[in-house]
Amino acid sequence: MWRSIASNALTLLIVVLIAFAGVIAWGKREYTAAGPLEQAVCLRVPSGSTMRRVSDDLASKGAISYPSIFRIGADYSDKAQQLKAGSFLVPEGASMAQITDLITRGGASTCGTEVVYRIGVNRAQMQVRQLDPATSAYVETVEFQPGEEGVATPEAYTKVRGEADTRYRVLVAEGTTVWRVVESLKQADFLSGSVEGEEMPKEGMLAPDSYEVRADSDVDELIARMQESQQMRIDTIWAQRTEGLPFETPEDMLTLASIIEKETGVAEERRQVASVFENRLKRGMRLQTDPTVIYGVTNGVGVLGRGLRQSELQSDSPYNTYVVEGLPPGPIANPGFASLEAAVNPDATPYLFFVADGTGGHAFAETLAEHNANVVKWREIEAQRASQ
Repeated sequence: MWRSIASNALTLLIVVLIAFAGVIAWGKREYTAAGPLEQAVCLRVPSGSTMRRVSDDLASKGAISYPSIFRIGADYSDKAQQLKAGSFLVPEGASMAQITDLITRGGASTCGTEVVYRIGVNRAQMQVRQLDPATSAYVETVEFQPGEEGVATPEAYTKVRGEADTRYRVLVAEGTTVWRVVESLKQADFLSGSVEGEEMPKEGMLAPDSYEVRADSDVDELIARMQESQQMRIDTIWAQRTEGLPFETPEDMLTLASIIEKETGVAEERRQVASVFENRLKRGMRLQTDPTVIYGVTNGVGVLGRGLRQSELQSDSPYNTYVVEGLPPGPIANPGFASLEAAVNPDATPYLFFVADGTGGHAFAETLAEHNANVVKWREIEAQRASQ
């Protein structure tokens, strides 16, 4: 009898062990197999969250079928205590193992809210946008101008400003002045520190680019990053300059690049515009470019907002390139990488003149007669637009 009981018990134990091993094998397969998620979702993990809370959230989103297996797998792989706060893009069909790795390895959030602060030539705009997991494209939720008189800060921005996983990006446009960048940064309440009373960076020395920052990053450190980036660009491009340029220093390159930047917004024209100015410099002709005169009037502060007066075109300002010869005494804006490259590697052209052509670009000419004909065409376009 006892032998029978013992035999049955042993058999039962073997069956249980086999079943348990089967459950474990099934659990491992489920943990590593493709998940049920049919469309990518954004998973937000608040600070102080737990694996149980996260697994329940994932299950409600349809990303996992078995929350308990998810937690067991995370614990078995020693990742249960490594949960990171943030917003994470969970891709379609992601396995539980992949999701566990995603939310425990750390690093920047991969979805959720992003605040983009765009510093343009004339003004700065704050934009709050959310990533649409289905399209992997950002959708704007609100846009406003910080510090605008009589306009309250939108609640949509105030809400995300206090969230730990909100990401921030500062975009500096090509052709901005140092004054515009510094004044705009003063209005960025997600940055800490103050540029009040600090010595202004030199004109042209803040690299136009996209800068990812953390909430409450020091504004002086950001400005230093911009300066270091611009200096690195200058050093790199100057070392690759072509022979026979009509200027001798990196500072001259920066000055010419800033003029090119202000004269055209068409990428394909930069080297042509550079060729016009360098052909003029080689022939001893004055540059005769309006942006330098405007800078002499505004000193880079604000926007002129009107046409140039005859008195300004005849002034003895060192930036009046209708009167002075050669380059002005310094840059008139922050040029981008492409304009710096164009300054030291211009197209080989015979052009000495250019004027707007009505399409956003310019008509180039070798002779004054050709140029005057192009000017007449441009005046006709201006008149037609004024009459509409």
